[in-house]
Amino acid sequence: MKKIITRLAGFARVNRFGKIMGMKLEIKKPGDIIYRMKVTQSHESSPKTAHGGVVSALMDSVLGVAALTYAMKHDEYCSTVEFKMNFIAPAFVGDELIGYGKLDHAGKSLLFTSATIVNKKGELIAKGLGTFNRYPMHKKQMRA
Repeated sequence: MKKIITRLAGFARVNRFGKIMGMKLEIKKPGDIIYRMKVTQSHESSPKTAHGGVVSALMDSVLGVAALTYAMKHDEYCSTVEFKMNFIAPAFVGDELIGYGKLDHAGKSLLFTSATIVNKKGELIAKGLGTFNRYPMHKKQMRA
């Protein structure tokens, strides 16, 4: 687990999007994560309602980091092949959103994850599925 935390810290230096969105990560174990995020006025699309892109960004992160924590355990990275989500209910300014992501299946080259996003009251906001390509860490190309 310590190896994964160290690698995610390096990943976080390159990928700053989660900080901009105000996302906070908790790793239960590789392939099982929780992301939390408070909806602010900067996330509004209409009065008091979060833009769907905000919920989509959280979903992409929840699905992706569930896959990434598993991949890192195996000295790999992963990249998104596709993800699908269903919006169930709106998220509002002031809501704390909680995304639960888990690895469902690890194949030879693909990882499959699922996620739910709820508000602090436990009301379902969105559900999603993701597919991720896994590859060795040495193949990752970082741009300065």
